[in-house]
Amino acid sequence: MILKTIASTAITSPSILSSISKPSFSFPKLPSATPFNFPYTTENRSTLFASTRMSWLNKLGFGLRATTDTDSPVDSSIAQGPDDDVPAPGQQFAQFGAGCFWGVELAFQRVPGVTKTEVGYSQGYLHNPTYQDVCSGTTNHSEVVRVQYDPKECSYETLLDVFWARHDPTTPNRQGNDVGTQYRSGIYIYTPEQEKAALESKDKQQKLLNRKIVTEILPAKKFYRAEEYHQQYLEKGGRFGFKQSADKDCNDPIRCYG
Repeated sequence: MILKTIASTAITSPSILSSISKPSFSFPKLPSATPFNFPYTTENRSTLFASTRMSWLNKLGFGLRATTDTDSPVDSSIAQGPDDDVPAPGQQFAQFGAGCFWGVELAFQRVPGVTKTEVGYSQGYLHNPTYQDVCSGTTNHSEVVRVQYDPKECSYETLLDVFWARHDPTTPNRQGNDVGTQYRSGIYIYTPEQEKAALESKDKQQKLLNRKIVTEILPAKKFYRAEEYHQQYLEKGGRFGFKQSADKDCNDPIRCYG
């Protein structure tokens, strides 16, 4: 009877191995989980459920895409539609995914001729996604940086050079310790000229590497601006409160998390 009790408890209690070595077989009560450290409400219940059920297969892109009450065909068509925002007069947009968008944004902020940067989510199916939605690995969004630049001062090819130098384009759905479909490598183009330049730069870069580049080159889709907390994150101090320079031509090493 004791063995059956132990076996049954081992299935439901992750602390069984530490508890079984104690003199008493009174197992501790499991603490309640609080993923993402935000309140558990009816509004975010589906997000919490998806997050706690997330597996490595989800994170690597083999899970089902998000389905919620608001994920209607109309909403999906909006998310999959083109980026309909308009750059400032005389400016152009470029959009890149190269891992965690914090460090990528700072790299582009430092480029002369770049007049504005924003981090956000794109290429997914869910309309108006949150950071938690994207991190669930089920929406197919990529963490991207949208760059506004003056083509008279900064060429698109210069931005491509920054993109290739900033990350490893040969690791699918991963940059360093960051794993998930949202960290995939991508160039999201707005014009035929950008597409041509992107393809040529990819071919050129491939000749320098001994592993296959997995960077996707696709039309830019609806851009969802990330929460204000994420904007210019490293310039504002990042996780540890140490501000990093966004001055043009700054060559200081970028600390990815601050």
